[in-house]
Amino acid sequence: MSTKGVDQDLIRQLADILTETDLSEIEVETDDLKVRVARQSQVVNVAAPIAAAPAAAAPAAIVPEGSSKAAHPGAVLSPMVGTVYVAAEPGAAAFVSVGTQVTQGQTVLIVEAMKTMNQIPAPTSGTVKEILVEDGQPVEFGEPLLIIE
Repeated sequence: MSTKGVDQDLIRQLADILTETDLSEIEVETDDLKVRVARQSQVVNVAAPIAAAPAAAAPAAIVPEGSSKAAHPGAVLSPMVGTVYVAAEPGAAAFVSVGTQVTQGQTVLIVEAMKTMNQIPAPTSGTVKEILVEDGQPVEFGEPLLIIE
């Protein structure tokens, strides 16, 4: 993409925001301009040793809080970094509560990212067993939001 006519300082500012917030990409759009800045992820291949080390010698993995919930087969994970909302607007009834029957594709939460409200659909039909977030809570990519069984 040519940057002719595009403010180089804007691109640098967006790149700085990526670095500061540890995001992988950011996009800004106005009436006459659309700029997307993305970081390339680097994949590092490491050769494994031929002789397997005993399991006890392996370093302990750092397990993020709530990750056991993330591994649950009915976990609905956040597809992005943002702020989660349990209702369409302040004061409105929540999309779901514990015990609610949901169908695949039904909106269960909203995650706001960069002033865009993103509806989070139920990946499967079932019953909401647990809600793991509170209204207005910041969430990370891959963080478990609720459990559907």
